[in-house]
Amino acid sequence: MSLNIKALLKNIVAYKASDLHLVSRSEPQIRIDGGLVPLDMQKLNGQEIEEVCYTLLSDKQKKELEENKEIDFAIEFPDIGRFRANYYYTMNGELAAAFRIIPINIPSLEELNCPSIFKDITKREKGLVLVTGPTGSGKSTTLAAMLNEINKTERRHIITIEDPVEFVHENNKSLFSHRNVGTDTKSFANALKYSLREDPDVILVGEMRDRETISTAITAAETGHLVFGTLHTNSAVQTVNRIVDSFEGPEQVQVRNMLATSLYSVISQSLLPKKGGGRVAIHEILINNSAISNLIRENKLHQIYSQMQLNQSKTGMSTQTQAMVKFLKSSDITKDDAIRFSTQPQELINNIGI
Repeated sequence: MSLNIKALLKNIVAYKASDLHLVSRSEPQIRIDGGLVPLDMQKLNGQEIEEVCYTLLSDKQKKELEENKEIDFAIEFPDIGRFRANYYYTMNGELAAAFRIIPINIPSLEELNCPSIFKDITKREKGLVLVTGPTGSGKSTTLAAMLNEINKTERRHIITIEDPVEFVHENNKSLFSHRNVGTDTKSFANALKYSLREDPDVILVGEMRDRETISTAITAAETGHLVFGTLHTNSAVQTVNRIVDSFEGPEQVQVRNMLATSLYSVISQSLLPKKGGGRVAIHEILINNSAISNLIRENKLHQIYSQMQLNQSKTGMSTQTQAMVKFLKSSDITKDDAIRFSTQPQELINNIGI
């Protein structure tokens, strides 16, 4: 069977899917509204996948794949779209691949139905803003929309550090410097360290993977920059805990003090199936204030959640449970899905009276 990678990727666009999977002993499968759907094609073998996937790699990338057994990269076809790709090996040394579509036209905050507080966050001069959630929860899209808002309204130098670069922004009012880890810089930590000498106003760190990157991001936020970053955490409180736990002993006291001052917001995002098709973004929103800052400094992190529930009309904060109840009332999501995706299922059940 002769495969054509462009024809396969066109299926993502045609079916409004998010991902394409090529795995041996299976038909090509695409992800629609969170669920995998096999295409009406023959099952693939490892040789067929390798032949079609290698056509997208340079000699340098082929060497990297064969040495490291996996590779991340982005690729764009002008007549189809832009994609983030990951190649990896499975049992018996067979190559597999996952492609995720990246919209070329960057959505606005309004198009994503983001809460109005998101615009307020983009107007900040400095501080650390974290968008968190599991893989596939739309973190990159939300961050792209926030940077797009800055690009439309502010004259700022925005440096993005990603692996790979996903959304490519055209300079509008702002000036973008996109940096790809692996080709334009050796590491997130290295790029972040040197970005402070590149006169940035806003810095996007695609993934805060290690202690050095986290520490430098906090320092950058402390020294007058607006820093956006991501973590694979499921709630605001878990995010703060993860950052603190990345450090040991006396360092935890120091990082809590720095975080209490530099953290501005944590947005924990999840995507739930929408009734009638599509998906709905649920946002838990923490906005740092004097009370939360004190809790972080005094290592009373377990009390942050209850603090988030107070005076929300003034603070702009929301728990995941409250966001889910709102969408349940508008009949956008089902009770079963809400409970399945909830980080506080018992609290949600109590709120909706099951």
